[in-house]
Amino acid sequence: QVQLEESGGGVVQAGDSLRLSCAASGRTARFDAMGWFRQAPGEDREFVAAINWGGSSTYYSDSVKGRFTVSRDNAKSTVYLQMASLKAEDTAVYYCAAGDTYGTIATSEGIHVWGKGTLVTVSS
Repeated sequence: QVQLEESGGGVVQAGDSLRLSCAASGRTARFDAMGWFRQAPGEDREFVAAINWGGSSTYYSDSVKGRFTVSRDNAKSTVYLQMASLKAEDTAVYYCAAGDTYGTIATSEGIHVWGKGTLVTVSS
């Protein structure tokens, strides 16, 4: 059984940077892709970023492209989300997820495991 645990959330000022981590335990090798999603208060959960197993390919939502960077260290079974130039609208609970298919993880298709989330609050 795979478990995911996010960390690194907190309260920051607009324009600041923050790095989130997602530590996986269990049999992570079966998952082709890891993704980051977020859910703002009163909003639906939305896709943020994805990375394939080898870390050679990534893609992002338009709202974070150029500001956020996803990476992974398979030796540590950890995926990271480096967030820069944070805006108030980035305030949300951030979740990581593990899925079967890199190309469709943005739609939540094929996701087998979700973390419990970490809260990021950006004050303006």
